[in-house]
Amino acid sequence: MTQNHRCWVEIDRSAFHHNAKIVRDRIGKAEMLAVIKANAYGHGMLGVAEALAKEVQLFGVANLEEALALREKVNHPIITLSPTLPDERASVVASGIIPTISSFEEAEAFSRTGHHPHVNSLPEGGEGSAGGTGSKVSVNFKIDTGNGRMGVVESEAVDVFRRISALSNIDIHSVSTHMPVSNEDEKYTRDQLARFGEIVDRLRAEVPGKYKVHVLQSAGSLAFNERPYEIVRAGIVLYGISPLPEFQNLLKPAMTWKTRIGLIRDVPKGASISYGRTFITPKPMRVATLTAGYADGYPRHLSNAGAEMLVRGQRCPLLGRVTMDLMVIDVSHIGDAAIGDEVVLMGRQGDAEIPCVELSDKAGTITWDITTRIGQRVKRVFV
Repeated sequence: MTQNHRCWVEIDRSAFHHNAKIVRDRIGKAEMLAVIKANAYGHGMLGVAEALAKEVQLFGVANLEEALALREKVNHPIITLSPTLPDERASVVASGIIPTISSFEEAEAFSRTGHHPHVNSLPEGGEGSAGGTGSKVSVNFKIDTGNGRMGVVESEAVDVFRRISALSNIDIHSVSTHMPVSNEDEKYTRDQLARFGEIVDRLRAEVPGKYKVHVLQSAGSLAFNERPYEIVRAGIVLYGISPLPEFQNLLKPAMTWKTRIGLIRDVPKGASISYGRTFITPKPMRVATLTAGYADGYPRHLSNAGAEMLVRGQRCPLLGRVTMDLMVIDVSHIGDAAIGDEVVLMGRQGDAEIPCVELSDKAGTITWDITTRIGQRVKRVFV
């Protein structure tokens, strides 16, 4: 029941099915890995996992904590996409999580961990639930082809891969890389894909195996899907937000972010609004105080940046600074605005819409930042 919420997001389950089909139509028979790290980009990890369970074959998370919470709900293979800390390795192995590794030393450490007599490398359900093979530790071998955060440098990738594949207790589940400018630089991205493709061809020729390959993410699935390999990592695209504007009309945003009018006041000309007195009313105005602020995740950078919200299907400008728990908007042009009215911070109301990219552009950030910053006190309501 949303009438008791001061600030909440409504998550449309049907949007995930729609967006997953868009990806599926572009990647053919490749397995789809749903990236649901960072609380599913702010949408609510467990609810999103439930909505996508029949659409995808794997899940990707950032770390062990997320993986363990997810493992209680799904039997899909789960890959951690960030480095595993040394004291996390035993739990990763015991839970059948597939870690991403960037060096021979990491693989060797996992191999030793897997041999520990008190570590069971697979949970109940065996290979299907964890992606492992027997008692071996399954790993995702990452190659750095330009992103610079993780992975074996490409010039050393074949040699390191050969050494890791020889470890008796390691099973290489997959080989991957990550594209840093797929939504910004097509020329570099195509060159990167070509270089990665050459490495993959060498690996398969020199070190045959059943390992899978993944490189395409959201932008890749939309614009660079000529060679999807065996797995595609679908992230922001599943939430209905396109990293490439030309594809946005294909997608259905899953999130509508709402708050309420907590107070309506008539103020005279010359009144100051919010901290810093950065907005002074140029004429008598009717203003509404909203029950949300930057503690709920609404970017403070949108203060005095032309941001607008929707009230009764009409745009209302944000006035002055965003504060921790409250914001003020101009409702002078909405004669029937009332205390308790729903206000849409992001999403659709009637025929009007505040798209995520509008907020990110005005805040000087990216869409991923807008959704992931939404606070824990904001209720996630699946509809």
